[in-house]
Amino acid sequence: MDRRDFIRLSAAGVGAGMVAPAMALADSGKQAAGSIYYTKDAPGRWSDKVATHLPNIEIEKAGGKIVVKIVTAHEMKGYEHYIVKHVLLDQNYKFIDEYLFNPDKDKAAISTFTLHDYSGPIYALSMCNKHDLWLNGTEV
Repeated sequence: MDRRDFIRLSAAGVGAGMVAPAMALADSGKQAAGSIYYTKDAPGRWSDKVATHLPNIEIEKAGGKIVVKIVTAHEMKGYEHYIVKHVLLDQNYKFIDEYLFNPDKDKAAISTFTLHDYSGPIYALSMCNKHDLWLNGTEV
């Protein structure tokens, strides 16, 4: 094979490698919500994982203190398959706090955060080491 054929075939291979995955996603009708995270309404390629990956948010108010409990009903199988962390975001999707799980010690994906005088929408992210990032929200 001469140099020109090699360059032409290499360029065609790179182009096909970029176009083919996009075409496969378009044909399947499955795409991630915002291409960054998955939600209950847009589970993308993980539609059968919603029940065990979508974080559930529980709110308890006492005076000016708000306790936010995030639970992801996901097994913690050591470092093989587990929830890596929960992230708490404010109404503008700005970082508030996070909890990193230790799959050798944490038997369940449960985290608790305390807020003071917060009201409005709040969001939780749950990150699985195999099934990506999941977003859920609620009102405080």
